[in-house]
Amino acid sequence: MSAMQRLELRQGQSLTMTPQLVQSIKLLQLSHAELSAYVEAELERNPLLQEAETRADAPVPSLADFLRAKQKAEAAGARIVPGPAPLRGAAVSGSSSPGSVSGRGELDAGMEATLARAASLAEHLEAQLDLATADARLRAIGRHLIHSLNEAGYLTEDPAEIAARLQAAPDEAEAALRLVQTFEPSGVGARNLAECLAIQLRERDRLDPAMQALLAHLHLVARQDFAGLLAACGVDREDLAGMLAEIRRLEPKPGLSFTPATIDVLVPDVLVRTAPDGTFLVELNPETLPRILLNRSYYAEVAKAVRKDEDKSFLSDCFQTASWLTRSLDQRARTILKVAAEIARQQEDFFREGVSALRPMTLKAVAEAVGMHESTVSRVAANKAMGTERGTYPMRFFFSAATGEGEHSAKAVRHRIRQLVAGESPKDVLSDEAIARKLKQEGIAVARRTVAKYREALRIPSSAIRRRGHGLAS
Repeated sequence: MSAMQRLELRQGQSLTMTPQLVQSIKLLQLSHAELSAYVEAELERNPLLQEAETRADAPVPSLADFLRAKQKAEAAGARIVPGPAPLRGAAVSGSSSPGSVSGRGELDAGMEATLARAASLAEHLEAQLDLATADARLRAIGRHLIHSLNEAGYLTEDPAEIAARLQAAPDEAEAALRLVQTFEPSGVGARNLAECLAIQLRERDRLDPAMQALLAHLHLVARQDFAGLLAACGVDREDLAGMLAEIRRLEPKPGLSFTPATIDVLVPDVLVRTAPDGTFLVELNPETLPRILLNRSYYAEVAKAVRKDEDKSFLSDCFQTASWLTRSLDQRARTILKVAAEIARQQEDFFREGVSALRPMTLKAVAEAVGMHESTVSRVAANKAMGTERGTYPMRFFFSAATGEGEHSAKAVRHRIRQLVAGESPKDVLSDEAIARKLKQEGIAVARRTVAKYREALRIPSSAIRRRGHGLAS
């Protein structure tokens, strides 16, 4: 059989990732604070942009103003052929990046890595929450707790007050908090320093009565009252020195190892309120909506006056950039509103009855309903909040889905095994088979021998050894 060369023409769709397209995608996932900072920078560098609320008596810009703006841009290192200023965290390469997309022209999910950034503490904990439980109600309360943590990882609000706001029972909030406290970084979700240290010591199996007494007398540690500590803990000086050294090795502020959450104080991007007829109205919050315009009359005047080619080139690029930004901001606003309206529709019972009526809802379900790519909905939900009559919630609060088979990495499964062992009762130590059954109930199908392999990798003793450690027969 002879080899033969031939030419074929094939037709297909691909997406060229131009810098402006990457910028538009990045705009979508910015918080309102990040967006405001970006728009302020663009107003400073582009003389054709102006705020929509510009006063009527504001001075009219002149050709001299335009030339000064050009000189300022050049002095700051801007190229003579400018585009939109690069957004922080956006990776834009010089070459185009093709990708397969749907007919709607949405970004392929595979490009998500291009726009990757360091996860915040809240995002890190939410990922663990989705793995830790398939209970939609527990997830909803857990998400609210996670977004109530401060930068150090502490819960500064009373769980009972959170439960009341969500119309949940206090013991449900406590159960959700105990779950969050099993997450990494160890110590997160504590209400005070003593609890933070206790969580870390419990995970290391070092929270014995003497250590509990030490944590109950941290004020004596601060005063270096060693005599008082010896009496309180009932140990000798050598043991006390070892206990204090162990305390010093713990992390008192576990959340600080992560980037600060984008939304420190939740300011709603979208407002949901009840209409007189009982339906719900969804609208953008005007306080977080940047309003800028392209000053076309100024552009027309300057275009007639400039003579140098480099000035004309700068003017043309400023016009293109201003046109792009105003269009992109409008598209961003309409996309956020469309996704928020669908969330309100699918979670209507929550707005009427509270967390008990929160229903499972996935990014995919919302994406299909609004005719967008799932990655687009994900970007909309990132760093956004919805203001409701029940309070302000991160947009991701409303998303939850049961964990399914084949969706978890080995690292994620190992983490869940560690949590199950950490939460086991001394009278009910879990065997590898029991752990496998529990994981299967949560939608994570792994064999007993796989559990044993992961447990050993985590340096967790067998169930027989753990029983003996609790003083129970094997």
